[in-house]
Amino acid sequence: MSSDSVILLETVNFAAEKHRNQRRVARILSHEGGITDIEVLQAALLHDTVEDTDTSIGELQIIFGQTVARLVQELTDDKALSKEETKRKQVEYAPHASHQAKLVKLADKLYNLRDINRSTPTGWSADRVQEYFVWAAQVVRGLRGTNPALERQLEELFKQRGVEL
Repeated sequence: MSSDSVILLETVNFAAEKHRNQRRVARILSHEGGITDIEVLQAALLHDTVEDTDTSIGELQIIFGQTVARLVQELTDDKALSKEETKRKQVEYAPHASHQAKLVKLADKLYNLRDINRSTPTGWSADRVQEYFVWAAQVVRGLRGTNPALERQLEELFKQRGVEL
């Protein structure tokens, strides 16, 4: 087994223990985006662990190295901010993110939008769903030019919802 395969399996195991649902974003990146960059795939597997678990950036740095920790840090929202401020920051930051972080962000938005399309979250009105799509389009605009395959998939979802990208 190659060292990249071992590293990726260790990352999957860590992510599975910490945050079980992150495999989906890595799968979108590899299967639909053609991404083979091991650090991007690791960041995809780990991108929500700091926000949603007791994992720290320092812990990720020790286990997975500086690059993966930096990418996860780029993708981590500041939980001290209001939901509105967090959303505004994502729109503002998207064009300035590293190429690797942009890839993960595109795949994450694609997964989230597909999931919402498939099944409206409990308690969400049709207006709230549409507002999410409009906001996500603002984020995705800042990520343009990152991965044509993923961007085409996102464009199709926005088109179905009548949201201008």
